[in-house]
Amino acid sequence: MKRLPENTYVVVMAGGVGSRFWPFSRNNYPKQFHDVLGIGESMIQTTVKRFATICPRENIYIVTNREYKELVQQHFPDLNDEQILQEPIGRNTAPCIAYACYKIAQKNPEANILVAPADHVILREQAFLECVQQALEVACQEDILVTIGIKPTRPDTGYGYIQYDSDSATPSKKVKTFAEKPSLETAQRFLQSGDFVWNAGIFIWNVNSILKAFRTHLKDVADLFEKGSTSFYTPEEESFIDSAYTHCRNVSIDYGIMEKAENVHVILGDLGWSDVGTWNSLYSIADKTPEGNVVDGEIMLYDTQNCIIKTPQNKLVVIQGLQDYIVAEHNNVLMICQRKNEQQVKDFVSHAKESKGMLYV
Repeated sequence: MKRLPENTYVVVMAGGVGSRFWPFSRNNYPKQFHDVLGIGESMIQTTVKRFATICPRENIYIVTNREYKELVQQHFPDLNDEQILQEPIGRNTAPCIAYACYKIAQKNPEANILVAPADHVILREQAFLECVQQALEVACQEDILVTIGIKPTRPDTGYGYIQYDSDSATPSKKVKTFAEKPSLETAQRFLQSGDFVWNAGIFIWNVNSILKAFRTHLKDVADLFEKGSTSFYTPEEESFIDSAYTHCRNVSIDYGIMEKAENVHVILGDLGWSDVGTWNSLYSIADKTPEGNVVDGEIMLYDTQNCIIKTPQNKLVVIQGLQDYIVAEHNNVLMICQRKNEQQVKDFVSHAKESKGMLYV
């Protein structure tokens, strides 16, 4: 298997809502379509641009919910319909990845595929591209599933972890085990051990390796998508996908395959990475004032420290006496929450939906 540019494909997963980033991220306009960092382009545009040197533009596929197709087209008017894979309903990452990989296999049975979320921040892009190149080199030569592990900088309880074989001298290291989001005590132990990395949810593999893994570990999902292989790139694709997703279970690629497969390897990266899944994760990477505030909006602050404040540009916001708070306003919702309690944001969304309806979510 050769790693020719025309054999390399990128799959960007862009179907999630990002409810922990409410009220900025909403059902009708999720965070991946926002300019979260204030750099003049949305998160998904930054992600796709990151892969410009990895593969031809026509080899980039975006998997999203059907209701976001027009948003994807607005952000990427040059992509054709075949490159926008529309899920009728969310079924987690395994069906999403199966859809893309089975479709790409129909076009190029020697494809090497990189799968990445649409809403991650990578500050050291050159280091990231070097990791990707290393991963492609090994994935196209061996029957292995490669993931990128981020060297941890703190005992973070919001990320999954990967333990790897630290005796290996090669860039690609055998994975020992996957660990779910840990307690603080466990996260501290992981950090001290030196052989754990954060699970970034970025994958590289040859299409034959991942289809083999689906047949081995998620046979029910494999059977569904194999039945419709001849419908890809035809007018029958949409109706086939509607049927497949109706019968497909909700399962993540980590739980369904990566945690079970014995041929998983990890390449370590110090990438300035964040999944920007929460307000605190945005706070950790954003530029701060001398008082430790992250500010985006027309804002006047007095006696306020270590807050993250994101409000409309056309509204003056005056804040006095807050410490360690999230203040976020978007459209018809204003949220004020202590940073230490940010895990409650998902509860806020759920309660707003129950008591106020879909207007605010």
